[in-house]
Amino acid sequence: MSANDNTKTQLTRAVIYARVSSAKQVEEGHGLESQAGRCREYAERKGYEVVETFFDKAISGSLSERPGVMAMLSYLKHHSRTGEIAVIIDDISRLARDTRVHTDLRLAINLAGGKLESPSITFGDDSDSIFVENVLASASQHQRQKNGEQTKNRMRARAMNGYWVFHAPTGYTYKRVAGHGKLLVRDEPLASIVQEALEGYASGRFQTQAEVKRYLEAQPEYPCKTAAGSVRYEEVLRLLSRPHYAGYIEVPHWGVSLRKGHHEGLIDLQTFETIQRRIKGGVRVFTSKDLGEDFPLRGYAVCADCGGPLTAGWSKSKTGKKHPYYFCFAKGCACRGKSIKRDIIEEQFGILLEGLRPSAETAVLFKGLFFLAWEQRASRTEEIAKALRDDLRKTEQQIEQMLDRIVESSTASVIAAYERRIAHLEREKLIIIEKLQANAFPKQGSAEQFELAFRFLENPHELWDSDRLEDKRLVLKLTFADRLAYSRNEGFRTPKTTLPFKALEAVQGGDCKMAEGVGFEPTVRFPAHTRSRRAPSTTRPPLRTWEAGTIPTGGSLARVVRRSYALLGKDRPWLRSGSCPAPCYSLRPSPSSMT
Repeated sequence: MSANDNTKTQLTRAVIYARVSSAKQVEEGHGLESQAGRCREYAERKGYEVVETFFDKAISGSLSERPGVMAMLSYLKHHSRTGEIAVIIDDISRLARDTRVHTDLRLAINLAGGKLESPSITFGDDSDSIFVENVLASASQHQRQKNGEQTKNRMRARAMNGYWVFHAPTGYTYKRVAGHGKLLVRDEPLASIVQEALEGYASGRFQTQAEVKRYLEAQPEYPCKTAAGSVRYEEVLRLLSRPHYAGYIEVPHWGVSLRKGHHEGLIDLQTFETIQRRIKGGVRVFTSKDLGEDFPLRGYAVCADCGGPLTAGWSKSKTGKKHPYYFCFAKGCACRGKSIKRDIIEEQFGILLEGLRPSAETAVLFKGLFFLAWEQRASRTEEIAKALRDDLRKTEQQIEQMLDRIVESSTASVIAAYERRIAHLEREKLIIIEKLQANAFPKQGSAEQFELAFRFLENPHELWDSDRLEDKRLVLKLTFADRLAYSRNEGFRTPKTTLPFKALEAVQGGDCKMAEGVGFEPTVRFPAHTRSRRAPSTTRPPLRTWEAGTIPTGGSLARVVRRSYALLGKDRPWLRSGSCPAPCYSLRPSPSSMT
């Protein structure tokens, strides 16, 4: 026997390796310390000096490349030249829970100058020791796989019951709730931030995912940001596509279809489906990437000559002073390169907004009509519920028909098509059920919410005067349905406004007219060729008329106006006396206009 062999047989040094596979064991601190304690007792009995201890925290035994293992192998290679170093493990499962990984690590330790030892098993080179070692390694792998299967089955069963079992989505956190265990609950203020982003995209307030991205980046509490403070588009898409925020869950790779969850949603399912349609539809809207606060009309104002968007920027004069201008740089445009002073175009835009303001009487009438419609909607609860139940029954019948067709069909492509159709019907069924539940307990809008909306309709210029760019762009989105064409010589062309302002304009412009005295039929009668008809009566009584400045005490229009002031809590004596103030002339034609 050589001197080198005598040196290698004299083991005086040892290193300890310990591993736990769960974060819970790391937090409690019992697993690693107990393993290291048993290994130290073994080293004392054998007379070894423990020179180093290596840990792997919350890492699976099925992996071969672990930080603790790599550090241990590196240490062995650099310190085993003077003799072998014993590698002590508490149990064979601590080294690996996979037969292939166990064999690879066993060989790597030997090549690095280490010798594997354990207080639980004797590692030898004879056939019996190798057989026992392989059996125990296989048993460790089987235990890992069995634990994984059991854990997966329990998690899948819980997901089938409507509980989310993975990491909590942004805006939620886990909390123990009696009767539910760990349940997703709102995590403020993140929940409110996510809710505003989802509702804003569904309603069109955020017309693109880029606007949602900018909104999230402007929130300091939002956590999913890069080191530069930006939010990735993948994060925005993931946020918009998660059904958890509608109170539902699904795990497609486990076969768990969309179902109602036990947690509270931030939005309803119908809003979520609206978001998905917008994502899949690829809606393109006019917007500008450069949203500088100096030029709020950029992206909305277009050249009236060529239809191209107006850009904007600062121009430096000879004195070095900067001046803001809007420009049109479209090729072939007559206004190409000609500047428009920012003060002029924004002043004309303010005049345009002022022209959209309704009169006081029109605003009062509009409020009254709205509250009447709101009351009628609340009184039709049972009628709406009946219609929804009919829709639900029809949807369930369609699902049953599709299931029968699947049983009768033998073609894979046809069966797949039926399954997609069933999945679509199931989503419609969930939406109808949610509408039924919401109809049973209708949401009551607060007076403050209504007053805020009416206040904007009465004076959109008030919000435009805000210093926030978001408020200015909100005015543009809520007021105008298309871009604003601007001419350098004529100013703004007639804009296309949104539906509320169209309705106010129709009432303000006097589009409400009385029928003529002779009715809706033409004044000239043509003879009938197919069959004879009785001659029209010549004694038909004329429609009732009234004098200018008066209003009938009966009739539907009078009831609407009277009800409008009653709901708003305003006292209008002329409604009781029948006299009408001057502003009502735009809504009440004089008798001369009816003859």
